[in-house]
Amino acid sequence: MWINLQKAMIITRREIRDQFRDWRIITPIIILTVFFPGLMNFTAQQAVDFVSKYGAAVIADRLIPFLLMVVGFFPISVSLVIALESFVGEKERRSIEPLLSSPLTDVQLYLGKLMAVMFPPLIGSYLGISVYLIGVFRQVGWVPDTTLLIQVIALATVQSLVMVSGAVVVSSQTTSVRAANLLASFIIIPMALLLVGESMIMFWARYEVLWWAIFGQAIIAWLLIRTGIAHFNREELLGIELDTLNFPWAWQVFKSAFIGQPGPIWKWWRINVWGTLIKLKWSILLSLLFTIAGSLIGSTQAEVFSIPADVLDWGYLEEGLVTGIEEIGPIRFFSIEGIGIIFIHNLRAIALASLLGVFSFGVLGIITLVLPFSIIGYFTAIASQTGLSPWTFLLGFVIPHGIVEVPAIILTGALIIHLGLTLVSPNDNYSIGEAWIRTLGDWTRILLLVVIPLLLVAAFLEVYITPLVALEIFSK
Repeated sequence: MWINLQKAMIITRREIRDQFRDWRIITPIIILTVFFPGLMNFTAQQAVDFVSKYGAAVIADRLIPFLLMVVGFFPISVSLVIALESFVGEKERRSIEPLLSSPLTDVQLYLGKLMAVMFPPLIGSYLGISVYLIGVFRQVGWVPDTTLLIQVIALATVQSLVMVSGAVVVSSQTTSVRAANLLASFIIIPMALLLVGESMIMFWARYEVLWWAIFGQAIIAWLLIRTGIAHFNREELLGIELDTLNFPWAWQVFKSAFIGQPGPIWKWWRINVWGTLIKLKWSILLSLLFTIAGSLIGSTQAEVFSIPADVLDWGYLEEGLVTGIEEIGPIRFFSIEGIGIIFIHNLRAIALASLLGVFSFGVLGIITLVLPFSIIGYFTAIASQTGLSPWTFLLGFVIPHGIVEVPAIILTGALIIHLGLTLVSPNDNYSIGEAWIRTLGDWTRILLLVVIPLLLVAAFLEVYITPLVALEIFSK
């Protein structure tokens, strides 16, 4: 790895030298480094003067760190434009052939380009943070906490790495700058939403949560870098001249992957369903670990967000179970309608998790699936605080249908992880698109033949069996 980095620095030095000769790149970095922090200093001064009139100094205390984060983010937005042209721009200018004919390996070439488009905007971000801190200290005397300063610098670094690594992947897999710019929306929109979330954390002053944001973005950046390295091929970069949508070909690949190896029904099931489940064993184990971790995290929050004991009136619950068990909220128990409502809800959750997993290498999909287990862990801990046995709570409300529903959710999580890992795993036999379509065929087959039947059975148990078990336990 060290040798690869040394060789990659040859490309990095060349690229940075060329960038500093281009005024179209240097001018925005200088403006965002000098002018923008000055504007934020003026904003901070006006905010402090305004809120001090009404005794709301806490607003200024929250606004100044937020502006510090914004100052660090804007210069690195330039890196997105530079990174999108890293490969495909040189291809359009016909200057990439000498670079690809160099004795450097694909990994060294890719890393060199990656570092070259990240360093200048990141240096601009650090300088912008420094200018802002000097100005805000001279104007209002504000000095950041050391931990907060480290968090802001780390956020700027990982955000730059995420944007650059994603843009370089796009640049290496497209055939025109126009296509790369259009695909950049899949980078810009998530980063904008992430910035909104970080802003809320800043205004609520829950700075310890920022460490999770930094850690999560570091994982995403690593996955994006691994994806780019795994699927970068200089021959394909030179050989493909035009991206075309070939729906008949994609359908044939998907159908072939979905059907799998033909044969008698039991043999087909053993090879294409059971064999796929065996292939997913490590993903299933990882999904199970995430589920357990989510439950444990939820249980620890019971101490932080406790519910008063008088609110949890188990006597009222017993009376409600006896008198109003047939209908709770929108769910009608002991009815086909109730089965449909629960089944559609679970199916909608799986669809949302799968969609989010596609755009995040499975990370957001797993988080979506783990959230209900965190809620279960939280209420189990709350119940134990009131003197109720956790096992009694689980046996009454979760286990009767959970013995079927939980495996279905864990299996769905494994499919989402497998779908995400396809993008970061090198495949010499298939292109990145074909490999992903084939994995999507496996995902669809297991979803239709295993997960959906399990969810139907779980919905039946939740509507017809779980209320009876809860009634039997709590009516005593």
